Amino acid sequence: MSAQPTRCRTFRIPIAGIDVVLVGYFSAKQKDFGTLMSAAAADLAARGVRVVGHMVQRRGVSDGGARKMTLPYSSRTLLSYGKVREVVSRSQETNATAVVFTTTLTSRQRRTLTNMLGRPAISLSDIVTTDD
Repeated sequence: MSAQPTRCRTFRIPIAGIDVVLVGYFSAKQKDFGTLMSAAAADLAARGVRVVGHMVQRRGVSDGGARKMTLPYSSRTLLSYGKVREVVSRSQETNATAVVFTTTLTSRQRRTLTNMLGRPAISLSDIVTTDD
């Protein structure tokens, strides 16, 4: 008997009517990150999603970070561990159903963040792609 290939499991959550925390990951060179976050929130609102919290992780703000700006803080979480703890706290405070990232997440990041956050971690592009 041959082994069946494993399939990547994705989250299927009803989008309309849920509360989410929106998380943006931007380099320090990205000066218009506020505009991008507002556009992402408006895109979610147009799909019936309530954004109940915003969090931003900036990369390259410090002198040491500027040299590593093209790299994520963590390949597992994209964010620094301190920022992950802040997202957990904000998600719990707001009773968010999910956390939406403006950046595309890898399957590993999605799994790791979902486990750490205690709620689905999804990227904005996943919502836009499945909704269109």
